[in-house]
Amino acid sequence: MRLLKLVPDDTNIKFLKWRVPFYVVSLALMAASWALVFTQGLNYGVDFAGGQEIRATFTQQAEAPIPQLRDTVASLENVGDPVIQRFGAPNEVSIRVKLPPEAEGDPAFADAMTRTITTALQAEYADIRIDGVDSVSGKVSGEFREMAIYALLAAMLAIAIYIWVRFEWQFGVGALFALVHDVSLTLGMFALFQMEFSLQIIAAILAIIGYSLNDTIVVYDRIRENLKKYRKMPLPELLDLSVNETLARTVMTSLTLLLALLPLLLFGPASLFGLTAAITLGIFVGTYSSIYMAAPILIWLGVDSHSFVPEESVADRQDKVARGEM
Repeated sequence: MRLLKLVPDDTNIKFLKWRVPFYVVSLALMAASWALVFTQGLNYGVDFAGGQEIRATFTQQAEAPIPQLRDTVASLENVGDPVIQRFGAPNEVSIRVKLPPEAEGDPAFADAMTRTITTALQAEYADIRIDGVDSVSGKVSGEFREMAIYALLAAMLAIAIYIWVRFEWQFGVGALFALVHDVSLTLGMFALFQMEFSLQIIAAILAIIGYSLNDTIVVYDRIRENLKKYRKMPLPELLDLSVNETLARTVMTSLTLLLALLPLLLFGPASLFGLTAAITLGIFVGTYSSIYMAAPILIWLGVDSHSFVPEESVADRQDKVARGEM
């Protein structure tokens, strides 16, 4: 019985032929992503925004009356503009309100605000059930955001240094650029669709960085081997050869991950939707960046067939002269 091969052994796709158009599109998507982040902003969860989150279920209704709910909460004194979204089933909601500056460091104020909101909701809606309350101060949420940024930057920098040491500096720059591309597009998705951005999503982005790095190193390792093997082959052809030789492994890894992620994305709990959506997008952009970001940039950074040829020492040259080879 013959084994099924998703990618034939003689695959010879000219990936590098389209490197310039794909780079232009990728740079445009990165610019658009950051424009969305700076204009629309990210929909921070309580972890990052601070404040109170109340989760509630309308037990006698098929759908939660979100517009009326928003009016009820917004009319309360010292509450401000609430963020109300479905959370799970259509009759389940998440109500998030920010604490005023004077409430910073005052747990009693936050508790009083929560009681005010829950009392008003229970008086207005007889079938409402309060499922849970989370509270994060503005100072703590600010520290969460700061530490999350440090974690992402530290991970990306450590990866770039590792690849620089293992390969050449051009490979470190290429890997770092691919990681910036993947993180940028993920943030752009969250800014575009205003999905909740919480500590879970930071974990997802770190997972994306790990997956993208793994795929990029596999491609880079094959490029390094082929640079030593095919000294006279033009670099674009060598990069195409290397990507095609690792394509079967890349496709199988990506499909295996997607088989696990898609059911969770489609049928999993709402609390994991953002995490799953981020990792699912990361599988696509991580695979794409390994081929069209990390590999082509080596051409522009000056990698050639001599990049991994060890420099000849004085002793080596003297030995060759003694043997009459020079």
